[in-house]
Amino acid sequence: MLTFKSNALLASVLLAVTGSAFAATDADTQAQLDAIKGAIPKFAVPMREVGDRFRDINAAAQGGNWALAAYMSKYMNGAMNPAKLTKPKEYPAWEFFYQTGFAEVNAAIQAKDIKAFNAAYDLAIDKCNACHKKMEYTFIKVVKGSTPADTNVDYTIPTEPNIVPK
Repeated sequence: MLTFKSNALLASVLLAVTGSAFAATDADTQAQLDAIKGAIPKFAVPMREVGDRFRDINAAAQGGNWALAAYMSKYMNGAMNPAKLTKPKEYPAWEFFYQTGFAEVNAAIQAKDIKAFNAAYDLAIDKCNACHKKMEYTFIKVVKGSTPADTNVDYTIPTEPNIVPK
């Protein structure tokens, strides 16, 4: 039967052995962090999600599903979070666009004002294309889609925009 003293000794030995096995140098830690950062999507992958949600926002607004439009806008913005880490020089352009260039779209969603939404959405497309041009992505031109990205969603459920969980 092991006593408290022998258990403590055994625990100390195990800690010493396993601790040294898991000890990492600063260089090891940095290499691991760099590997993790390298696996996180840069700008293109999150931007694909942005494009899909952007299309779905329009479909939801046209169908009167204002909660879905608000939800898609919220997660469209969140999709770009990896770029804070992986593209810190480019991320501020997104942040500026969403906070200023997309603000009118979000305001129209909250107001459930389809006329204001349509005008703001079209203007947002123009701002997207101006940003792409400024960032030298002139080969990417956003156009208003005629169908949503997610075709298996009901965009016509009448909802209030303020029911989206925080």
